Amino acid sequence: MSQKLDPQFHKELDAFGCHDFTQCMNCGHCTAVCGLSENKVAFPRKIIRYVQLGLKDKLLKSPEPWLCYYCGDCSQTCPRQANPGETMMSVRRWLTTQYDWTGLARKFYLSPLWEVTALALVAAFVVALFLLFHGPIVTDRVELNTFAPVVWVEFGDWVLAVGLGSLLLINAIRMASFILSIERVRKIPLTLWLSELRTLVIHFFTQKRWRDCPAPTRWWKHVLLVSGYLTMMLLVIGMLRWFQTNGSHWRVIDLLGYYATGVLLFFTGEAILGRLRRRDEIHKYSHLSDWTFLILLFVTSLTGILVHVFRLAGLAMPTYVTYVVHLAVAVPMLVVEVPFGKWSHLAYRPLALYLLAIRSRLEEAEAAVSLTDVPQPSPA
Repeated sequence: MSQKLDPQFHKELDAFGCHDFTQCMNCGHCTAVCGLSENKVAFPRKIIRYVQLGLKDKLLKSPEPWLCYYCGDCSQTCPRQANPGETMMSVRRWLTTQYDWTGLARKFYLSPLWEVTALALVAAFVVALFLLFHGPIVTDRVELNTFAPVVWVEFGDWVLAVGLGSLLLINAIRMASFILSIERVRKIPLTLWLSELRTLVIHFFTQKRWRDCPAPTRWWKHVLLVSGYLTMMLLVIGMLRWFQTNGSHWRVIDLLGYYATGVLLFFTGEAILGRLRRRDEIHKYSHLSDWTFLILLFVTSLTGILVHVFRLAGLAMPTYVTYVVHLAVAVPMLVVEVPFGKWSHLAYRPLALYLLAIRSRLEEAEAAVSLTDVPQPSPA
């Protein structure tokens, strides 16, 4: 089967951070040292070869970039300093832009001005909503639900969740059409999709393949970080009526908020410090999207706990102002980063494993059918 080559593709990928792949001589050392590379899904060597040859269609069909957890071992031991780990990261950024049907992911990744402007516009929209539609301001005590009625905030949370979820779902369908091909997707029975669904769920919540990387502590850190995300989502979407209340009293539910905030602040702070020091292989190279995601998440967590502190202290105006700032940081982070940026890897990585499991089942079935088509020798 002939393949279309794009000799200029390396220039396109260079804008996503892929700078050193030309040093690669395809010795295969990176694949040999990778604890996650297997016979059917060998990387990074194969992916780097696709990049070198300009095989964009092959890359679109490849789940392998998402099976890399970027431990940095391949880059650290590469005899040519070709930095295969960062090449895999750059390909993931590029793939994110290919899955996105709106074209915004590409603009945000390639233009700092586009990303910063989008974040600023969403933040300004949030502030404008509060300036125009906030409730009565009570200053002699904390009445947060009077200033920001929980019913309307909860409604906004659900609108945001449904909107972002829909964007990610469309992108996921596009990803599936690339990896499995549209023709195959149409033929896959519902029973097969459901039978492998546990793969998607298990890897989304545990990311357990990370345990096979040289630094297993990163897996624990990631599990705790994801638990912080999910706990905070539970509080602000499913339990906001109990979590956001008037008065300056303490509640048991606040313990969940302490856990989520502590986990998010600690691990995002550690990641920011690591990127500043640049001692570890995984922190030596940082794209703008890496910094944006970490900083916004850190500030969101910090302003969230400050709202709580000011509320307990009975400081009305600081509570209201910090609450507005908190949402003016959190909402842009979710709108820009979840479907279009760094955060989306939390969905695409387990989805790649899910699609790979389905593809393997399909290939096994197709191989079994082809064997039955082989003419059998007639009896003597």
